[in-house]
Amino acid sequence: MAALKEKAAMPSHLPPKSSQPFEPALGLANCHLQTIFPRYHRPRPWIRTQCQWLKTPDGDRLAVHTPVALRDDADTPLVLILHGLEGSVESPYVQGIMESLLGQGLQVAVMHFRGCGGVPNLLPRAYHSGDSGDPRWLAGQLRERYPNTPLMAVGYSLGGNVLLKWLGEDGVDSPLVAAVSVSAPLDLHASSRRMGQGFSRVYQRHLLKSLQHSLRSKARDPDLARQMPRLDEARYFSNFRNFDDHFTAPLHGFSGVDDYYTRASSKPLLKDICRPTLIIHAEDDPFVCNSAIPSGEEVGKSVMLDISKRGGHVGFISGSLWRPRYWLESRIPEFLLEHRSIRRA
Repeated sequence: MAALKEKAAMPSHLPPKSSQPFEPALGLANCHLQTIFPRYHRPRPWIRTQCQWLKTPDGDRLAVHTPVALRDDADTPLVLILHGLEGSVESPYVQGIMESLLGQGLQVAVMHFRGCGGVPNLLPRAYHSGDSGDPRWLAGQLRERYPNTPLMAVGYSLGGNVLLKWLGEDGVDSPLVAAVSVSAPLDLHASSRRMGQGFSRVYQRHLLKSLQHSLRSKARDPDLARQMPRLDEARYFSNFRNFDDHFTAPLHGFSGVDDYYTRASSKPLLKDICRPTLIIHAEDDPFVCNSAIPSGEEVGKSVMLDISKRGGHVGFISGSLWRPRYWLESRIPEFLLEHRSIRRA
């Protein structure tokens, strides 16, 4: 079934499916092992970066991390990386892709969503799964500073959904020449339900505790605390639906959780994507319902689907338990390098 999806989605100008399709590592076929193993196999950051703070038009700030100084170079694309929920430049998957992209001669910049990376942002609002405004604004800043440099992007999980939504909203006007989305929760209604089932509730509890910790850090500012919902209300943090209804929706201009999930989901916009885009997803992803995975008929002609039976959530570990290989770190550069010569219209 996955092969049919890929064939239907593949326009003639895109490269063929990966020359090395994903196969799970021996001993790591289970979706939860795929999801959890990378966190503990490579738990410490190993690439140092410089952080630059940019003041946003609404009076907040965004952190941008770069491992080497950026330069304006038409032959060396810049890849903007968007992390997942409560992630940062120190997340193992971000560290891994930075190393791989740098090794292929590409430039890299990692955008921290507002309030991520251990530093609270300056406004009551923070970030959410449909927050395409911030990367769009940052891309504009990068285009001004490096006008001749092709701009690409990679997004993981929440960042992947943001990326796809941004691409769909901008259509032919997108500043990106190519993009890759990994394990995106394309349908937030379905993903919210999936996170409340079985072992996925463990991930949900962990992420909600992290969000609560981040909000408490921000609430040390009494002015911000007065503008935020109560943090001592346990039911607000009992599941994602409650959290999004009481925090995400009201702080970001949505009328409620259903309005947020509908307007922030990227799946309805996939047909509007006009830049070469690769969507990587596993059918056993414990964060996302299979109903959210698009078919070839649900995406634009510039979108390629790389759907695997296994891989978990931002996992995709091949090789073996003793000698794991991080398949994403070869597949993503492979796709981007196929488009490095494309110039923005």
